[in-house]
Amino acid sequence: MNISFAGKNVVVTGGSRGIGRAIALAFAASGANVSICARGAEKLRETERELERHGHRVHSAPCDLADDAAVTRYVADAGAALGGIDILVNNASGFGRGDDEAGWGVSINVDLMASVRASHAALPLIERAGGGSIVHISSIAGLRSSARTPPYGAVKAALVQYTMSQGLALAAKRIRVNSVAPGSIEFPGGVWDVAKTQNPKLYDSILRNIPSGRMGRPEEVAAVVLFLASDLASWITGQTIVVDGGQMLT
Repeated sequence: MNISFAGKNVVVTGGSRGIGRAIALAFAASGANVSICARGAEKLRETERELERHGHRVHSAPCDLADDAAVTRYVADAGAALGGIDILVNNASGFGRGDDEAGWGVSINVDLMASVRASHAALPLIERAGGGSIVHISSIAGLRSSARTPPYGAVKAALVQYTMSQGLALAAKRIRVNSVAPGSIEFPGGVWDVAKTQNPKLYDSILRNIPSGRMGRPEEVAAVVLFLASDLASWITGQTIVVDGGQMLT
């Protein structure tokens, strides 16, 4: 069954690489106009060119998602460039690892508050469109203990709770809110791609605990995001869907 987003306007934060890039490209391939933001200008422009090949409206802008004013400005500019917003995907992550001020600061500002601020900025435009969808990218780290990355896990757990609260608050406005919790996803330049060579012991231990026998692919997360944002999921809101090949089952 094909999912069409023809004529829909989609904003993806952190959309230049990895999961965000796969999500943006999947929406464009399904007919959507797409805006992406990221900090790195080179990867941003590269992904923008890939999006343009689908022949729909494309907007991109550099944005430091830890900067509250920059987030609000980006969403407003994206809405103006696309002609509105129907769907917002909050994907960006600062991936705070250490249990220190720096780790907590980047996790709270990027993973959590950028999602809150982007939602606040996009909501009037989504309401104006007659309703739509918000999808947050959480993590299985937010659904269980995360000893290696305490701030990352705690903030992703906060996104799961925020998903439920938003889902309840916005249902009457015909705005559905869901989140996706990926397991270990490998892509060029990503955490697990780097770990494969720099920390093979960790990489192998994680791989051994995935019942499906491999790391996930960004496109597998993107497929679930498109489903949740589509009319096929019209009766789903406030939920978190795990995409991990059975990793949580171990």
